[in-house]
Amino acid sequence: MSRRDWMDEGTRLVLRVIGELPDDAFDAPTLLPGWTRRHLVAHLHYNAEALRRLVNWARTGVESRMYADAGQRTAEIEAGARLPVPELRRLVRGSADALAADLDALPGEAWSNEVVTAQGRTVPATEIVWMRTREVAVHAVDLGAGVDFADLPADLVRALIDDTLTRRIAQGHGPALASWFTGRTAQAPDLGPWL
Repeated sequence: MSRRDWMDEGTRLVLRVIGELPDDAFDAPTLLPGWTRRHLVAHLHYNAEALRRLVNWARTGVESRMYADAGQRTAEIEAGARLPVPELRRLVRGSADALAADLDALPGEAWSNEVVTAQGRTVPATEIVWMRTREVAVHAVDLGAGVDFADLPADLVRALIDDTLTRRIAQGHGPALASWFTGRTAQAPDLGPWL
């Protein structure tokens, strides 16, 4: 499967879960500390909008950051979490469709143009697809609504683990990760087959 296939499949999965949740279930907590399902759905919507800004940057060459500043992301999520559930559902589906359409329309030569992530990394536009794939796949699980990593394609789970390990090692967490993997107990998950 390509990254775009993963993104599309993950998007269908997370939107299906969101669509099947009863309205009153949106106030329940997620697997992310401090976030309700309202917060997570709002985040998915605004993340798509932020990535659309990067696609526009890649297409036009005019700088368009994901967020104007660090507070924008948090403010958007908090505001979105207060919206009525039907509005949240409409927004998250609409922004997912709009992002897919923007990616479909991106000219071939624009995919190598560089953009800057919210973490300040300079990456080619091809990374936008992977950035969204991570969001929809991992947050489908984070919703705590019956989806597990075992429900995702095995090659995607391997890619997610590789990506996470690479980023953590780059952040200086290599020794702690090595210690965890060599000293894990019987209760710890066996991630060996995925590495």
